[in-house]
Amino acid sequence: MRCCFSAPLAVLSALPSPCDVLRSGALLVPAVLRTAAARRGARRHLGSLTAVNLELVTLAEDHAVITWYTGIPGTDDGLGHPLPAVTEGEVVYGTHPARLNRTAAEDGLTAHHYVELTDLEPGQTYYYRARSRGVAATPTPLHLVRGNAVGTSLHGLDSVGGPYCFTTPQPPPGRHLLSIALCNDLHLGETTAGLVADIPLIRGVSQEPGHAPYPAIMSRAMVEEARRRGADLLLAAGDISAGGAPRDLAEARQIMDGFGTHGQDYFVVRGNHDRPRKSGDAFLDAFRDGDGPAYFARDFGGLRIIGLDTYEKQGTGGDAGGLGAEQLSWFRARLKDQGDQPTVVFGHHPLAVRDSVFPMGRGQRLDRRQARAILDAYAAAPGVFLHHAGHTHRNTRTVLPHAPHVTQQEVSAVKDYPGGFCLLRIHSGGFALNHYKSGGAPAREWAERSRRVAGGLWPHHALGRSVTDRNSVTVRDLSGITGHLIRQREAT
Repeated sequence: MRCCFSAPLAVLSALPSPCDVLRSGALLVPAVLRTAAARRGARRHLGSLTAVNLELVTLAEDHAVITWYTGIPGTDDGLGHPLPAVTEGEVVYGTHPARLNRTAAEDGLTAHHYVELTDLEPGQTYYYRARSRGVAATPTPLHLVRGNAVGTSLHGLDSVGGPYCFTTPQPPPGRHLLSIALCNDLHLGETTAGLVADIPLIRGVSQEPGHAPYPAIMSRAMVEEARRRGADLLLAAGDISAGGAPRDLAEARQIMDGFGTHGQDYFVVRGNHDRPRKSGDAFLDAFRDGDGPAYFARDFGGLRIIGLDTYEKQGTGGDAGGLGAEQLSWFRARLKDQGDQPTVVFGHHPLAVRDSVFPMGRGQRLDRRQARAILDAYAAAPGVFLHHAGHTHRNTRTVLPHAPHVTQQEVSAVKDYPGGFCLLRIHSGGFALNHYKSGGAPAREWAERSRRVAGGLWPHHALGRSVTDRNSVTVRDLSGITGHLIRQREAT
């Protein structure tokens, strides 16, 4: 089964422009050659351990999550990646690069290391090294996007093993009101990640024999992690299935029912992969009891949540997203009415797509005219503060110039690397967005295996070019939200 990037390349109308193709080719070809040379070099240098792919995944005011991988040098799993070396992992850190006097260690042995630093101080600069068996971990390289996977400054990037540096943000002002897990692109039913049309040089990555299907592993792990992180609600922004098959959508419903009750604790909208088939509309059968429409608005103690069906149309799935005329009229009327009400909007297709290392055609965003109509509606509705989108399978934060009070947050796919969700924490004086990788050994193993999508270049696209693409704080008056409906529900 091909991922979202296959259809746009298969449909002529959605092809990226020649300029985009040339721009991406100029970036990707040298990177592919560098990657191949690095793999040949690794095979010539045998050793006991290599610690790689260091990433500062989550950065909040009082905690941070750091991950890396340990492998056996000189080995190859068939995808140009060293076989796992199971060992201990720890992070040493402190407030001065020469005094890393605090330690956070894992409970057990693993090759897929995940260490959380807790009790951090807001607004404080920390320095750290991650290491396994004395070997310092080196960062995931993001040179294609001038990115930084390990910190909020360039400190340590010119050395081997750091120490690297980050500064914790201040928390959103005011009291915490509620938390919402934002996720997308579960792709239940998919068997191969990263297939791009019929391009032979970009092969997909499949699950290892004998393991459970990766979409189910990652979706269950996401639900569990979202609950563990205290999410009150969950919003799933489309591509719930790989191809709209009833059995896949039914399995997705069963998995997400583990979070709570549909229509009360979690909400789902359609993606292009969930489009109707000749046999009927399995998405509506699974999540709307066969009754349309697939868009809606709900109120939670003063917070309005609007879900959009951004593929309410006939098509191959590879063309630009689109809302029907009735839905667009309904949406604009909703925002015009009570335009000051704090509002989160979520839908599968982004309104705009910028700064991608891979060529992006029309199929990677909403129809331009409709996107402009939505932005015009946002400009006249000061209560809208967040637009959550999926589809691009990457973490990217964009402040929309036509409506600068609205943040568009593209969230990477649940189904593969980096594999997780974004937690929206709403306070009375603002909000924070934090990306979390899904927990559990099977999920972490697949996330590491699937980073080799696109010839190993997938992190340049999916992780986020900076920590702030996946972790940010915005000051905003949201005191009109009470969250009392959620608290009443929890009390009963």
